[in-house]
Amino acid sequence: MVKFNDMTTEPIKKTLILLALPIMGASFFQLAYGIVDMLWIGKLGSRAVAAVGSAAFFINLGFGLNTIIVTGTGVKVAHRLGSKNYKEADEFINTGFLMNVILFLVYFAFLFLFRNMIVKYFNFNDAGVENMAEQYLMITGIGTFFKFSNFMFVSIFNSFGDSKTPFKINCIGVILNIFLDPLFIFVFNLGVFGAGLATMLCEGINSTLFYIYSKKYFTIKRQKEYSREKIKDIFFLGFPNGIQRVLFTTISIVLARMVASWGASAIAAQKIALQIEAVSYLTIGGLQGAVASFVGQNFGAKRYDRIAEGHKVSMRLSAGLGIITTLIFVIFAGPLMKIFIDDEKTLEIGMDYLRIVGLSQVFMCLEIVNSGAYSGIGKPKIASMIGIIFTSLRIPIAFVLTKIFGINGVWLAISGTTVVKGTLSTYLFSKEKKYNFRR
Repeated sequence: MVKFNDMTTEPIKKTLILLALPIMGASFFQLAYGIVDMLWIGKLGSRAVAAVGSAAFFINLGFGLNTIIVTGTGVKVAHRLGSKNYKEADEFINTGFLMNVILFLVYFAFLFLFRNMIVKYFNFNDAGVENMAEQYLMITGIGTFFKFSNFMFVSIFNSFGDSKTPFKINCIGVILNIFLDPLFIFVFNLGVFGAGLATMLCEGINSTLFYIYSKKYFTIKRQKEYSREKIKDIFFLGFPNGIQRVLFTTISIVLARMVASWGASAIAAQKIALQIEAVSYLTIGGLQGAVASFVGQNFGAKRYDRIAEGHKVSMRLSAGLGIITTLIFVIFAGPLMKIFIDDEKTLEIGMDYLRIVGLSQVFMCLEIVNSGAYSGIGKPKIASMIGIIFTSLRIPIAFVLTKIFGINGVWLAISGTTVVKGTLSTYLFSKEKKYNFRR
């Protein structure tokens, strides 16, 4: 287990870009599952979109919990590869996969036992919407087993410096999903359940491919005993990022319930707009993954000069992407929304969301990349505290602003707090570089 891409010696900008581009592509293809689903589900109407959107919030909550294990495992593996401790890297990988399986069993049990409470949380008072939401929740809940596994494989492959393989595998899954979605939704007449089933099958195929290709780097095997220390290391390293994402999703659920008071069209508009915004979020998440792996290996090798320079390069790249995204969201909000739905009320709400939240895209990109840098040096708590504090403030701010601006008050709360998070995280990591990573 010694074959990996050493990121402690190659040219910094080239290394980051070559690693980031496939991760961005892989992130986009992960997003494409949701986009393809939404394109076809949109043809079923706003009620179907609202059902999928409400259920998806709780699926995303599971992904937030999974981030704890995925982040902790990925960073620990990168550190051990950087220090050439291959045996411990292998042990962290197998421990991470065990924790992943346990998390799936616990979380699916939660979804199954409380499914009725979950779908009624949004107070739709529409039995048809609630029934569709429950169907989608259950099938995608089962699919979280494959999704959790795929997130873990991607993180570990990135730690090895291989971002091309995840990109290729995700391409295959998305192409299959494009064909299976309309088949299951319309030909087999399974509706939103069919959309979830198609995605689950494609994710399962991806997991199989990841398992096959992972053998050139590592072997997943059951160990005779698992180190409690390694479990703690993974958990406590990944906990800040994971709890931040869990909190982010929880707050999104609370805000979504606030949005639901404007009707199913509002929830549908938010779901579609979030799917569009996720193009930016997950693309920059690719750069975050590259930064975390790059910084992780160089931190393990004590190449602090490369960490400082790598962060500078990543800031420029993320700012550029954020500017492009802002221009697209503000100028093309209408055409983007019309790709998914033609309901006038839904269109109007969604366009306002994209324009308001679009103004904060640069700061969102900076925050996400800084989070990757902090994870790479083993200090995720700083970025997480920034995220937790200011994301939590969205609820009281939205409550006040909706009294003045209506539903747009929710979007203003999201955009404003994003600006603060991006600014503060950039300032603090600059201080970190100045005092700890001087050239």
